[in-house]
Amino acid sequence: MTTAAAEPVRKQSSALRSGAIMAAGSVVSRATGFLRSAVVAAALGLGMVADGYAVGNTAPTIVYILLLGGALNAVFVPELVRAAKEHADGGAAYTDRLLTLCVLALLVLTATAVWAAPAVVGLYSDYAPEQHAMTVAFARYCLPQIFFLGLFTLLGQVLNARGRFGAMMWTPALNNVVVIAVFGLYLATGAGGDLTTGERALLGWGTTAGIVVQTLALLPSLRAAGFRCRPRFDWRGSGLTRPLRSAGWLVLLVLSNQAAYWVTTRLATSAGARAAAEQIEGAGFSAYNNAYTLWMVPHGIVTVSLVTALMPRMSRSAADGDTAAVLRDAGYALRMSGALIVPAACALLALAHPATALVFQHGRTGPEDIASLAGILMAFAPGLIAFSGQYVLSRSFYALSDTRTPFLLNLMIAGLNATLSWTAYQLLPARWAVTGMAGGYSLALFVGWAVTARVLHRRLTRGKAPAGPPGTAPSRPRLWRSATVAAQARLLGAAVPATLLGLGTARMSAPAGPAVAAGAGALTVAAVFLLLARPLRLAEVDALVTGAFARIRLRR
Repeated sequence: MTTAAAEPVRKQSSALRSGAIMAAGSVVSRATGFLRSAVVAAALGLGMVADGYAVGNTAPTIVYILLLGGALNAVFVPELVRAAKEHADGGAAYTDRLLTLCVLALLVLTATAVWAAPAVVGLYSDYAPEQHAMTVAFARYCLPQIFFLGLFTLLGQVLNARGRFGAMMWTPALNNVVVIAVFGLYLATGAGGDLTTGERALLGWGTTAGIVVQTLALLPSLRAAGFRCRPRFDWRGSGLTRPLRSAGWLVLLVLSNQAAYWVTTRLATSAGARAAAEQIEGAGFSAYNNAYTLWMVPHGIVTVSLVTALMPRMSRSAADGDTAAVLRDAGYALRMSGALIVPAACALLALAHPATALVFQHGRTGPEDIASLAGILMAFAPGLIAFSGQYVLSRSFYALSDTRTPFLLNLMIAGLNATLSWTAYQLLPARWAVTGMAGGYSLALFVGWAVTARVLHRRLTRGKAPAGPPGTAPSRPRLWRSATVAAQARLLGAAVPATLLGLGTARMSAPAGPAVAAGAGALTVAAVFLLLARPLRLAEVDALVTGAFARIRLRR
């Protein structure tokens, strides 16, 4: 293999190693996140008290992402990479200015959100006065998280732009440990029943303390990377107009996302209250939120880790005008993430009941709650494939410094999601309304993924059409005949038998308990993909398995 031909392979191997480091951190963080969710559910159940905590604790994330978070995540790395390439000081002054501006915006946003807590809660729920007051109390304790969420993202993106990926994935485990300790203290000392003012403060401030610890834990890595920041207010003529313009489109994107989320949250809280009136627990927003958290685990471990490792390189390729390299990396990310995400989606669909019972059936969470939660997770499960694919394609646009196109595409997804959620709420009984909302989201994601793939492919292959025979017009490479689409189709072909056999195994193993049922079903799903890897030419699955065995032999 020539040096030029070997270079993409070497770069992909490096990205895979960086992704593996982040994935390991994400596994630890997600594992402690499972324990955190289990402890919270054991303490609060899945009823109206849990809904109040869920809305109050979700409020800072909603406000942060709504007004600033999406912009920081998508704009920061491409801009820092570009500044390091173009500025004589390696982008140090530019980084200081951008950080100063963002930190000031975070302070203003946090103070405003704490003051407006009743309006924020009222926007996302339609609770009776007593429930509203409890939720507002939780929100006021939790909304200071906005500042630390933003600071964590800013500092983490600085590390990512410098090729240091691990800390941002490992430190959330500390957050989970703090929250587990706080809720463990409540379980040990609380009397149960309605929460007192002191107990609300303990749980609310304790949750915020976890985010503070998570953020401060990045400081040693920043020092090791040689990062030293000082405030700079000389913004005029410093080149900040471009990222602010890009951030504007991302704010619009997040607004469209949050409009759909607002619809879902309002409908889910209303469905939960309606179900509670019918003596049905576990069919409201907290169930939706817990199922969503479980559903997101494979994406956070696999896709986010891999794309985060690839993003600086894709941004450099885009800055050099090398769209072929961007296309190659996007296809690689889709194929490698799909090799793990598709089996994970099969496992979530087949093992929803034992998995949710294993994580959540403790304390105040009973079998009826688990049945509702499992149904919601099953409705979410297929959408994981499209969600992961959409994430890869959106980040490819961001690497190109194009935030306008993802906004327009996301507007379609958000509109379809909101419409399907409203339809499910109107047509389905209270017990199944939230499950229908989850299924509607999955459908919206698949539609958006297909359209986004088409648009990105046309963008990256513009002017790349190979010359045909003399006298004929050149033809553009066809998306549906690409190696990436063919690989995805073969994976989906293996998904059907894997899901059916995994479901059957889990049901037969159910008398032995949820741990045995989940384990047996997961092994079955994995075995089916391994057995079909060669016949169906699942090259990425085969490569992952071969690489894993090679590393095991080397360690011996």
